[in-house]
Amino acid sequence: MNAEQTAGTAAEENRAAILLVDDMEDNLLALEAVLGSFNEPLVRARSGEEALKALLKQRFAVVLLDIRMPGMDGFETAAHIKRADQTKDVPIIFLTGEDSDAGYAFRGYATGAADYLTKPFDPWVLRAKVSVFLDLHRKGRQLERMLARERHQFEQLSAHLDELDTHLSSHPVQDVFALRRHVRRMEETLRRMRST
Repeated sequence: MNAEQTAGTAAEENRAAILLVDDMEDNLLALEAVLGSFNEPLVRARSGEEALKALLKQRFAVVLLDIRMPGMDGFETAAHIKRADQTKDVPIIFLTGEDSDAGYAFRGYATGAADYLTKPFDPWVLRAKVSVFLDLHRKGRQLERMLARERHQFEQLSAHLDELDTHLSSHPVQDVFALRRHVRRMEETLRRMRST
């Protein structure tokens, strides 16, 4: 893989999709207008059922979830999201109309929401809140890649040590050249581990 392909793969892995869940077309258009400048994938869902299907197909940095929807409402959708192992850590920002019951905010947080906004929302506030979750998502993905790379390097080092152990137990210690070769391979692996 060349440098351009590696950079392209890293950029693709840093993409942080945002799930927009609302049964009203105008609300989805408003969310897309406010969040479009992030240049991240914006995925629409017109119902709680559609949202759950989308969450099973790909990873999302954050879900913007309308509370009032026909059929499965936002609270029920959030409860399903938080129950599934695959989706339980996805942050949810609830969106609701200003005429909503005062208990909605409490119920939203009790369901597992990370935040709560009243419509019509301030675009700058929404962008700021979503930006935080995008950054957290990217940092989480970066940490996952670092841990995977370290795990792979430790596995390599362990394999080298096993090889050395097998070699030493089956050959006399006088085979110093083979011993030095094994030690150099382990040193190279350790050097790569330190440089990442």
